Amino acid sequence: MALVAALLRRVRLESGWRRARSLTQTAPKPEVNHNEEISKTFVNRNPRNLEQMALAVKDRGWGTTWPLKQYYHRLVFRRSQKHVFAEVLSRDSNVPVLTCSTQEWAMKKNLCSTQSVSACRAVGEVLAQRCREAGITHLFYREVPSTFRTEGVQTFWTAMKEGGVVLSEPRRKFV
Repeated sequence: MALVAALLRRVRLESGWRRARSLTQTAPKPEVNHNEEISKTFVNRNPRNLEQMALAVKDRGWGTTWPLKQYYHRLVFRRSQKHVFAEVLSRDSNVPVLTCSTQEWAMKKNLCSTQSVSACRAVGEVLAQRCREAGITHLFYREVPSTFRTEGVQTFWTAMKEGGVVLSEPRRKFV
């Protein structure tokens, strides 16, 4: 019995020395595959990547400023006495990113009237298609309640939603 206990102690000591030797030795460096190296001159080809992941910073501005600037892209819809206009504005500038109106020859050619409810629907469908082609899926759309109740604005709104554009911004994620 004493012999077995002595052998067990010796085995434990030897295994402890092996572990201690393995901890003091440096680990071999992993092999580097050249396909997995990161280029030192990496350029992000999708500058709106942070916007699509809802991580980009939205400018809060002052609480008293109007219109609010807490958006990535804003949809503006206007009707004049002769035409219907819709444009998508970026938060960075007042220059439109995308526009659509009944003043365009292709739109004017296929419409009976450039200010009717059907013109509002056609402008909404075309702008929704242009937004999808540009990769814009979420838009900030805020309309004055009295003008939002009109039939033309309602049909424009439904045409944009049916076209695959979400008319609200995603909630910003704080990392």
